[in-house]
Parts: sequence; structure tokens; C-alpha cells
Amino acid sequence: MLKTTRPPDAMAAGWAPRTARSMTRCVRASYRLELMAAGQPCLLWVSGRTAPGVHALGRLTGPAGEDDDGRPVVPARLELLAEPVPRAELLADPRMRDAEVLRMPAGSNPSWLSAEQFAAVLDRAGGAVLGR
Repeated sequence: MLKTTRPPDAMAAGWAPRTARSMTRCVRASYRLELMAAGQPCLLWVSGRTAPGVHALGRLTGPAGEDDDGRPVVPARLELLAEPVPRAELLADPRMRDAEVLRMPAGSNPSWLSAEQFAAVLDRAGGAVLGR
């Protein structure tokens, strides 16, 4: 799970629902970066007071690396959902009860979901297809 406080339209001008964009996202240096590889599913979580929740689904397109300034980044291709999956909906799902992003919203980026938690997101994602 890649986290941001910026809404998708601020990340990529003109990003329309149900379209995919390739992008590089900043992450924090941790052991988790070594676990990330091309092809793994990922999602974009928007934090904050305005429309928090899952806004896009996709796949990593490569391993974590560094940008020109030496900061850790990860490349991904993400499809913007027609409608975000609201944080409040996920809070109501018992499968999400222990999700790291809900227990510790200011926690690590990237964050992690179990297979069951990821399924809870997919169940609400409105037919989005990973990796289109």
C-alpha cells in the first residue's frame, strides 16, 4: 500500500477514473523496500480529512530504488477507481479491523495488507482490474 496526502488529481493532472498512470512514489527507507518487486499488487491510500481511503489499484512496475536526490522511491502503474473506497466503509468490515493503515494512520509508507484485508478492498473497488 502506497500512501499519500495528495488527492489523485494533484498527483497527475487530468487523471480520469478507470484510467491508469505510471508513476514513481516516494516511500520511507525500511526493510519493506526489499520485499517489493515488479508485478506485486498495490493500492493508493489517500490520508487526511478529505475523502480518506483507497483511490487507485495497480501493480508495482519495478523494485524500490532511489530518485536523483537519493530518496527511496517505488515505480507503479495505478488505475484510478471510479469511486474511492472510503475509510469509513473499510472500518466497518471485520476483515479490516487490524489493518495497519487504520490502526496507525501516520505509520509507515509503504504500509501492508494481509490477503484477507486486500480482498476486503477489492470487494468494494467497483470492478477495477489490477495491472491493466
